[in-house]
Order: sequence, then structure tokens, then C-alpha cells
Amino acid sequence: SRLSFFLWSSIPDAELLDAAVRGDLRNPAKLEAQVKRMIADPRSAVLPAHFAGQWLHLKNLASATPDMRLFTDFDDNLRQAFRQETETFFDSVIREDKGVVELLSANYSFLNERLAKHYGVPGIYGSRFRRVEFPDGSRGGLLRHGSVLTVTSYATRTSPVIRGKWILETLLGVPPPPPPPDVPALKEKTGAGKIRSMRERLAMHRDSPACSGCHKLMDPVGFALENYDAVGRWRDFEDGMPVDAAGGLPDGSSFTGVAGLQQALLKRPELFVSTFVEKMLTYALGRGMEPGDAPAVRRILREAAASNYSFFSCIMGIVRSTPFQMRRSQ
Repeated sequence: SRLSFFLWSSIPDAELLDAAVRGDLRNPAKLEAQVKRMIADPRSAVLPAHFAGQWLHLKNLASATPDMRLFTDFDDNLRQAFRQETETFFDSVIREDKGVVELLSANYSFLNERLAKHYGVPGIYGSRFRRVEFPDGSRGGLLRHGSVLTVTSYATRTSPVIRGKWILETLLGVPPPPPPPDVPALKEKTGAGKIRSMRERLAMHRDSPACSGCHKLMDPVGFALENYDAVGRWRDFEDGMPVDAAGGLPDGSSFTGVAGLQQALLKRPELFVSTFVEKMLTYALGRGMEPGDAPAVRRILREAAASNYSFFSCIMGIVRSTPFQMRRSQ
């Protein structure tokens, strides 16, 4: 039942029940054969939809309301296209058994006409999503998806703070500490007759001792995505001023733009894969991680490294793990 709800979000079928009755699921080779069969089954399409929605916060797309005065072309069709792009991309990585790092490093995505028009990509017609490659690096992996960029923005503008927190928490598993109570609001663009950039306003915000500690961790990471506006469109200027996309990670590394951020994250892929495994194990178990789960996560990573962290090896590592196969104690 746990295996079926993990991969299908539904009850076991007759073949899986029969295998369980025969004791086949205690045989490693037969267990792997069942997992392969279940992933190949169309019912596994719910895995990217449900897991990605939970892990990447895509469920927040339903409540995202960009300001229609500023983003006049945003509508529910675009909202649905955002989500389908990410789910179709995720599903392709599973079906083709790519490495988990492909979620970040891919130079391709899946677009239909509505989404291609929004991204400024010519030559895409019709409602069908099809694979499109981007040699220039403008689109591709999760960091460049309109779904992610929209749920990490405010209704009227981008938020390097929210985007930085999302990357640290969702991709690296190192959430910053919660904000202190009564945090002052970010100052408006104008002050003393001058239009201030987002970077200048956040610099003023960090002058507060109560705010500086967390923002020094989050802001530099989020600034790397400033070339994308609040609904995921590419931009080189904001309010007539060139976008400054220089950023950095808490380890001291510095870079510019989304390509630099991607390279910095991929220098230590095990950090991203470890977070991915923890999030997927949480999804599979229906509970949060506990200290006793750490050895299982480390073992999954060690075994998956031999296949360059392929998606199937991570799933099999979870299925074989002690937390997945054993009941919880009372």
C-alpha cells in the first residue's frame, strides 16, 4: 500500500497485491521489477504533479494574483501553462531516467503557444506542449520556470528575499531562521526625489540590526534571478535602470545571473540531491524527516552516486530504505 500510494497516489492494483501475497516484494529483484512496472504505468503521472506541487510550492500558483495593471497579459490560461510546463518537464526526467541534477542543469523545457508567446519564443503554435531547447540558457531547468518565478514574487514586483529563501530551503535544505517580530516594511522606490533600485532598497532594509543577519543569507541568492520579472519574463532593465543580477551563496561564492547561480549549485550536486531525497522521502512516508532517518538518506545518496544520481536509483533507494519498509513504532 505504501508503494502504491507513493508512486500512484492510489490503492494497489491486483498484480501488486498478488506479488505481495506471494512474498515477492521481499525479493530485491522482484521488488525492482514491480517499481519499474509501476513507473511505466500511466498512473505514475500523478507523481510529478503531486510531489512537485508539494516540494516546489506549485500549489501556491492557484492563489498567485499578479497585478493586472502591471502584468496585463497574465490570465488563468498562463497560470495553467506554468504548472504544466514544470510537471511535464519533471515527468520527462522520470520517464527518461535522467540524473536528478538534470532538474537544474537542463537546457530544454516544454512549451505550448501560450507559454512560448509569454517567454518571447517564436515558432511555437497550438496548445500541445512540446520539447524546446535553449542553447542561449534563457530557459531550461527549474530556476528558469515561470511557475517557480511567479510563486516567489509579490503581486507587483519580484522579491529577492522570497526567491533566496526558496532556493536555500527548497533546493539546498538550509532554511534561514524565521524573521523577528515587527519587521519593518521595505521602503518604496522613491526617496529624496530619487528612484531606488531593488538592490538599494534592500541594502537600506539590511541596515536594521534585526534584519541584517537573515537578509545577508537570502538576498544575494535571490538577486541572481532578477533578470526575470514577477511573472517570469526576461528583462534587462527595471524602471529604466539596468538589472544588477550579481549574487552569491552563503559559502562565500559569488556569481552573476541565473547561469552563475546554476553553476554554483552544481559544483556540489550532492547537496541538491540530498535535499531532493529528503523531500521525496517525506512525500513517500507522509511525515517529516527525523534524526533517525539520516542514515537512510546517506545510504540512498551513496548508492545513487554510482548511477550519477539517476531518478530511478533515488526512487529505488527510497523504496528499499528502512523508514519506507518498516512500520513506525508506537
